[in-house]
Amino acid sequence: MAGYLYVLCAASLWGLIGPLSKLSFAAGMDTVEVAFWRTTLAWFCFAGQAIANKEVRIAPRDLPAVAGFGVCGIAGLFGAYVVAVDAGGAALASVLLYTAPAWVALLSWFFLKEPMGGYKVAAVVATIVGVAGVSLGPGASGHTAIGSKAIVFGLLSGITYALYYIFGKYYLGRYRTPTLFLYALPVGSLTLLPFVHFTRPTLAGAVPCLALALLSTYSAYSIYYAGLRRLEATRAAVVATMEPVIAAILAYTMFGERFDLVGYLGAGLILASVLMTIWDGARQRFRSPLPTPTGQPQG
Repeated sequence: MAGYLYVLCAASLWGLIGPLSKLSFAAGMDTVEVAFWRTTLAWFCFAGQAIANKEVRIAPRDLPAVAGFGVCGIAGLFGAYVVAVDAGGAALASVLLYTAPAWVALLSWFFLKEPMGGYKVAAVVATIVGVAGVSLGPGASGHTAIGSKAIVFGLLSGITYALYYIFGKYYLGRYRTPTLFLYALPVGSLTLLPFVHFTRPTLAGAVPCLALALLSTYSAYSIYYAGLRRLEATRAAVVATMEPVIAAILAYTMFGERFDLVGYLGAGLILASVLMTIWDGARQRFRSPLPTPTGQPQG
């Protein structure tokens, strides 16, 4: 039970990203500025933990990949997501973020030559139809129609979020999360910097940014991985799909954001595709033979 509660807590904190970002926008902060401060402030938290635990070493051969993750997985995700929130609303951005598993299936098929089974194909098709559904209806943020900017940057956030799966497959077994973020986050901040228009600091804008860094970034990742130590990865991934649901509830409560019927059906298809992908992964692992122990696990 503790593992489920940890993951649900992390999903709830991630669900705050869109609403907190909108509060900073309302206070006059620039869109990318919010992503910049989220990245930079979170770095101090992860750096402090890595230094305190003496987990700062990383192999030189891995630095280019970690830096690339900082550019695409940090700056790309954090930047694209806030632009999507600003352009189309917190609910829409959160739903499009969860196209990530479909992108993982496509990227793994194209680059890693992994097979595209029936469940993966069905998940990709459901995602495409779901995106069409949420795109064709009226905007969740109250606009008469959803603009292409919201869709493009929402899908871009899903693509860059997919890189977490690909990157994590190779590096999360070698290093702890604070160690990776110690090096990746400053690269992300420097990548975002040329696109930032700094505004005059205000308490109304700074408090949500600080909450994004402390709660929705540092705390959410730390709590999620604490949950993974107590729960199977598949079950954790299923519970984490509560994030867009929580984001949609908060967006409706705080800002009056809502989809029409077609939009809700589309959002449901996208979440269904996530569950199909998770189920397919669990099914494949169940069919695979148990590995022979070769030594102590890393981490």
